Formats: sequence, structure tokens, C-alpha cells
Amino acid sequence: MPVLHTLRRAGAVLLLAAAAALYAAPAPPAAADEPGWTAEPAAGTAAAVRPYFYLAGAPGTVLEDRLALVNSTDRERTLALRGADAYNTADGALAVRPATAAAPATSGAGSWISFGTATTVTVPPRTRAVVPFTLTVPPASPPGDHPAAVVATEAGREVAVRVHLRVGGPTLAALTVEDVAVRGRGRSAVVAYTLVNRGNVALAPELRIRADALFGDAPAPPRARTLPLELLPGQRVELTEPWPGAPALDRVRVTVTVTAPGGAVGKAGGSRWLVPVGLPGRTGAGLLVLGATTAAALYLVRGRRSEPGPAPEGPPEAGPTTPAPHHELTGAAR
Repeated sequence: MPVLHTLRRAGAVLLLAAAAALYAAPAPPAAADEPGWTAEPAAGTAAAVRPYFYLAGAPGTVLEDRLALVNSTDRERTLALRGADAYNTADGALAVRPATAAAPATSGAGSWISFGTATTVTVPPRTRAVVPFTLTVPPASPPGDHPAAVVATEAGREVAVRVHLRVGGPTLAALTVEDVAVRGRGRSAVVAYTLVNRGNVALAPELRIRADALFGDAPAPPRARTLPLELLPGQRVELTEPWPGAPALDRVRVTVTVTAPGGAVGKAGGSRWLVPVGLPGRTGAGLLVLGATTAAALYLVRGRRSEPGPAPEGPPEAGPTTPAPHHELTGAAR
């Protein structure tokens, strides 16, 4: 028994020592969400932070700027640099064209960006590298905004820095509203519409929706607000606005009006019957029964009208003879 007791005490001491060692051991490093490098516009002479590049010039000019690459890790990074076109996705977000053989990333302003021989840059550990680039505006470039971006890539991860390019010349702010419709029912109802930038400058649209009902007052759709998107020239986006207060049973017409700085105005409308779920089937069945009843009633009425009446018992009494009327043909000779 004393030996067994001693073994138990020794086991308990070993377990406590192991637990203390595990507690004191440093935890393994957590996987970093960020890869350890960033790309951003290099600070100018005033050392101001720039969220994107803003360049402006006339057709035929060569514009210059610098991209800053910061490596905050303990190993060197090799980054590939390129220019790309920017565009709106279907829901209005900004994106850049991918660099694939099937879909070239540059057919617009992205192809005007050049890093010269520095298309691949190696950044040492804990180092900030500044890489210059040029943007050459072709002589025949149309005026207005030309969205683009500079893109840094490493191991499948891309960081795009937007290039807001304005080519000198007349500008036009114009947009249209298309395909207005009410979808869904009840609290899931939404107002769907499409915006198209018909001008040559980027737009920050403001939305207003008006609703009119056939039988009663339609609950107001969302208030006027500035949409959280930037609509690029020539782009088309499909948007929806929730309308939880839509009527349950009525015919509604919604009118979507969109404005933007510079005098851009677009307006369009759409109508729809809003009925509760299941009502269309019951209504259709009722109309079918009503139609069949009406047809049967008409058949009986026509049948009664076609039945012959009683035959007369004798010849009709002779009455005074009247001369047949004389029909005159206008213009006929007499």
C-alpha cells in the first residue's frame, strides 16, 4: 500500500508539471489574415494620404505618378505590376478586369499605363519601395472620365489601386432609368430598376421612388437617398430597393427618378397587380365557374327564343289596301 500511494503521488506531480509546461509554452503563431504587404499611392510633396490616383491631361500628354509597395514581413516579396480597366459589376460595385488570355485586362485606359521594365518588383523585408509609372493619353482619346487601376499581384492575391483619369474636353452628365418593376409580395416586395450612364463622366446618383395605387393609398417606398455606388461612364447596373410596406391587394405603379450632379436626370415607371399568395388560383377558378354559368344561361335564353309559337287558326282578315311606297334614286331622271 505505501508503494501504491507513492506511485499515485508521483503521477499527480508529473501531470501537474506537464500542465504547467503546456501553459508556459508560447502559443503557435496565428495565421495572418493579411499577406504582409500593401500597395497604395505614394505620398506627394505635401505627404498627404491619397486613396487613389487622380490624373488629368489633354489627349497626347504623358502623365506620371508613383506606386508605394510596403513589405511588413520578415521575408522578401516579389510582386507583379500591371494596369487594368475598371468597371461596374452588375450590382454596382467597382472591379478590375482580370489578366487572362481569354479576357484581356486592358482595352481602355488600363492599356495606357506602363511600368517600363519594372513589371516585376522584389521588395526586401521591412522595406517600402516606390515604383514610378506613366500613363500616356492617346491623341484621339475622347474627353471625360476613363476608369482604370494599377494592380499588384503575388501568389494569386491582387491589390488594385484605382486611377481616376479625366481627359480634357467637354463633359456630359447623362443617365437613363430602365426596366422598372415590382417583384415579390408583402414584406419581401422590392422595386427593381436598371441604371445606365449615358454620359462621359462618373456619376453619384440620388434615388427617389413614388408609388400610386389604383384603389387606395400606397404606402410610401424608401425615402430619397444617395446610392452607395459610383456609376462609371457607359456602365449598366441592376439594382433593387426593398419595399416592405407594399399593398397586399392592389394595382400599383412605381415611378423611379434618379438625379446626379451635372444635371443628369433619368425617370421611368412600371405597373403590377399585387395579390396575396394563392389568390390568383382561387380567382381563376371563380372566373372559370362564372364563365361557364354565363354560357349556360345564354344557351337557355337562345333556346327559348328559337321555339316556334302557336300557328294561326285562320287567314288574317283583309284590311284596306295601301299603295306601295315609291323609292326615289337621287339624281335619277324622271
